[in-house]
Amino acid sequence: MFSTPFVLAFSLLLSLPILFLLAPRFIPSRPHSIPIPPPDEHDDLSLFNRATAGSSGNNPSTFSHLSSTNPKLKIAFLFLTNSDLHFAPLWNRFFPNNSDLYNIYVHADPSINITRPDGPFLGRFIVSKRTYRGSPTLISAMRRLIATALIDDPANAYFALLSQYCVPLHSFSYVYNSLFSSTTFDFTSSESELTRRGVRLRFKSFIEIVSKEPHLWKRYTARGRFTMMPEVPFEKFRVGSQFFVLTRKHAVVVVNDRSLWRKFKIPCHSVDNCYPEEHYFPTLLSMMDPNGCTQYTLTRVNWTGTSNGPSLCVSEC
Repeated sequence: MFSTPFVLAFSLLLSLPILFLLAPRFIPSRPHSIPIPPPDEHDDLSLFNRATAGSSGNNPSTFSHLSSTNPKLKIAFLFLTNSDLHFAPLWNRFFPNNSDLYNIYVHADPSINITRPDGPFLGRFIVSKRTYRGSPTLISAMRRLIATALIDDPANAYFALLSQYCVPLHSFSYVYNSLFSSTTFDFTSSESELTRRGVRLRFKSFIEIVSKEPHLWKRYTARGRFTMMPEVPFEKFRVGSQFFVLTRKHAVVVVNDRSLWRKFKIPCHSVDNCYPEEHYFPTLLSMMDPNGCTQYTLTRVNWTGTSNGPSLCVSEC
C-alpha cells in the first residue's frame, strides 16, 4: 500500500483500527510566549459572532441530536498547517469524488510559502493568521477553522481537527459510518443506548480529557499562580490531545466562549510549561458538557522510549 521511509506517527485507540497518523512537531516552538495581536482578535470576534448567530447548535442538552432522516450530514475536515500538505496525494485517494458527505478547510500560516494542492483541497484555504507552538495563536487558529466550517455549511455535523502530517488509514466510508451509523468508536455507552434500528440516536465529541497529569500544576501556574482564577480553578483544569472530533453543538460552544478564552490567551511566564492548545478545549468542554464527551480522542500518540516527541515509525508500522 502507501509507505514512506520514516513517518512520525500517531496510532488510533488500541482496540480499534488506526484512523490517523499524526506527526509530533506540529508548529515550531518560540523562545517566548506570543500574545494575540489586537487586529487578529477583532477579526476573530467578528467571525465567531457570525458563526454562533447563524448556528442552531446552542442546544444545552447532554448530547448532540443529529437528524437521522438527513442523508447529507457531513464531516468537516479541518487542516491546521505551517508547511505543505505532505500527504495530500493520499488524502486525494481517501476523499470521494463528490463532496456530498464532507467538507475540507485549511488554515495555513501566511508567513510560510506553501504550495497549495489541487483536487479536493482546491479553493479550501481559509483566511489565516500566524501561528506559534505553545502559544494561544494555535487556539485562535483552531477556533477560526471551526467557525468557518460552521458558517460555510449547516450540514457539517462533525468537526475533525488534523495536521499536515495526518494520514488516513481506513476508507472514507469506514470513518463516516463509524461516526454516524455505528458505535464503533464509542465505548462509553451501550449499543441499545445509542442506536435504534441501525441508526445512531446520540452523538458525542471524541476529545481527550485528562484530570491527573504529573505536570498539570506547573502548566496551570505558567501564567501566574492565581491568573486563571476564578473562571478556571485548578480542580477544573484539564489536559488532552489538541487533535479531536467535535459535534456541531460543541463546535458552537468553542466559538461562543469568551470567559475561558480571556484566561487562556494570557501569555505565559513559564514558557517551558506553556501549551495552551492542549488545555483550552479539554477544560472548556469538561466544564460545559462532560457527559457529551467520550473523554478520549480517536488519535493517540506513541511516546514509548521518547521524552520530547512521539516515536519514529518506519514503514512496517
